[in-house]
Amino acid sequence: MNKDPYQILGVSRNASDDEIKKAYKELVRKYHPDQYQDNPLSDVAEEKMAEVNEAYDEIMNSRRSGSESYSYGYSSGSSSSSSNGVSYGEVRQMIQSGRITDADMKLDSVPENSRNSEWFFLKGSVCYSRGWLGEASRYFGIAAQMEPNNPEYNAANNRMNMNMNGNMNGSRNVYGASQTYRSSSDDCCDGLSALCCADCCCEMMGGDLIPCC
Repeated sequence: MNKDPYQILGVSRNASDDEIKKAYKELVRKYHPDQYQDNPLSDVAEEKMAEVNEAYDEIMNSRRSGSESYSYGYSSGSSSSSSNGVSYGEVRQMIQSGRITDADMKLDSVPENSRNSEWFFLKGSVCYSRGWLGEASRYFGIAAQMEPNNPEYNAANNRMNMNMNGNMNGSRNVYGASQTYRSSSDDCCDGLSALCCADCCCEMMGGDLIPCC
């Protein structure tokens, strides 16, 4: 489904299960085929009914599994699919396709008072793609704090923390300045570590940086 299932049912993502069920039942009564017998709109009603059923099933299945679908540019909790005309789904696609500068410009156009957890997660992804590990860690941490029950944000934050902790001794700082002497083999290991972490983040975003992994 390419549409936001919550919008199809006419409820917010913070709605309770009972509220979702109530909205679903009302739409079923509205578009039930029995209401459109011998009606020229019967085909339209049938398509709408199928859409409503699919949206309801998708929401309830994702809630039962403890995760939400992110293909619409939103995630579980309070984050939304867009802000001030910026589609977070579009930003995700830009990051996945390597259009990092375009994604960053889109995110920077969102006013500070409108930046939600999804914004911080995507900003962290942009920073990581550019090698700014310190900034990426900070943004991922904020996203995870804003939505502590979001599995995607927590996974990115935890992996980043593991990567940062593994490079604490003799590592470069955010701006690339060497803090201690490092051999070429150390740099190679760090490069491989960063590449593996980047692949993990890429897979969480729906892509695959290293096809064999």
